[in-house]
Amino acid sequence: MTPGDKIRVIIVDDIAETRETIRKLLQFDYDVEVVGVARTGREGIDIAKETKPDVIIMDINMPDMDGITATEMIRKTVPHTQIVILSVQGDPNYMRRAMLAGARDFLTKPPAVDELTSAIKRAGKMAQEERDKAPASMPMPSLGTAFGMPRLSQGKVIVVYSPKGGTGCTTVTVNLGATLHNEESPVVLVDGKLHFGDVAVFLNERGKNSVAELAPRADELDAEVVEGVLVTHAASGMKVLCAPSRPEFADEITGEQFSKVVQYLKNLFSYVVVDVSSPLTDVALATLDGSDLILLLTTQEIPAIRNARLFMDILTAMGIDHKRMLLVMNKFDRRIGITPEKISESFKHEVAGVLPLDEHLVVPSVNRGVPFMLADKSRSLPKAYLALAEAVRQRLTELSEQDAEAMAISGMGRLSGKQ
Repeated sequence: MTPGDKIRVIIVDDIAETRETIRKLLQFDYDVEVVGVARTGREGIDIAKETKPDVIIMDINMPDMDGITATEMIRKTVPHTQIVILSVQGDPNYMRRAMLAGARDFLTKPPAVDELTSAIKRAGKMAQEERDKAPASMPMPSLGTAFGMPRLSQGKVIVVYSPKGGTGCTTVTVNLGATLHNEESPVVLVDGKLHFGDVAVFLNERGKNSVAELAPRADELDAEVVEGVLVTHAASGMKVLCAPSRPEFADEITGEQFSKVVQYLKNLFSYVVVDVSSPLTDVALATLDGSDLILLLTTQEIPAIRNARLFMDILTAMGIDHKRMLLVMNKFDRRIGITPEKISESFKHEVAGVLPLDEHLVVPSVNRGVPFMLADKSRSLPKAYLALAEAVRQRLTELSEQDAEAMAISGMGRLSGKQ
């Protein structure tokens, strides 16, 4: 917070005595200002929309709507507002659910004064940081609202990558995106092969604008500007952020700029699927580092297998958990003796997806500019993509739960340390 600014707080609790007790505890802290109180979860949502506070002290058990549900709804509509959950129980399951809903902290009732004020100040600092990240011209939109689509939570960045060219990354990017995309979970495809990207070509689209228009404004993006740059794929409804129209324009885009653009798109879409170039440029490294999930592609060719194994070592050096990676075998031909089982055993890592070779389906699809996942799904290759999309959703859910559990354990540690 800037000097002189107070942390604006709302108290949401169905018990009047509790609300008043907390208000009195906070009135002696010069850095904190209580700007509203609410008796129910729904009332808390309405007051949050109206006052846009920095922090909300939220009871977990209320008659009309529990605090976890209210937290999730507030984080959608007032994204910078941070929630501190209060509960009479220090149950780790409650903590996990609260963190998954977007809560910043979890305290047991009755909280000590220093414990409560410390939690508020931590949350207040986070609220200011999130507000600063939002464009000055308009508030950070809740996910999808810029395009008229209600979203539940912040989106996920899925990077499709192979250290060996020719493994089919663009085909996977386009068809996985088409598989994941629907009205409830919109997808944007991002062409990270800035010099010679083909995502738009694979969709028979041509955009007059590209990521080159957004990169210089990476620190001040807003939904209207982004929407004006994105291309809509007519057949699927997916959005596309194209690569620059001329290769020399790519040299002007830094890794930091590209990464900020990709991260901003998480506020507008459920899935941001990025096709990344094989050379580990600054753009590629920044995108991989900021991803939620990496699809590492290999084929049955020995050079592709060797390079994929080397890349796993690079992930370790970058400090990226291998759980954030799904190993996918593309163009699988049963006539070749290198099987997914052998790759899994060699890599000591499960092969999460096997996409069979089907040139009679893939090549005409590319030439027409229509993803084959928009047509008949009865063949083995589309069925494999459906299975891969489910594996992606499952792994992202597991990672979210893992993060929430880690935060819950951390919260328990803070609580036990104060007892």
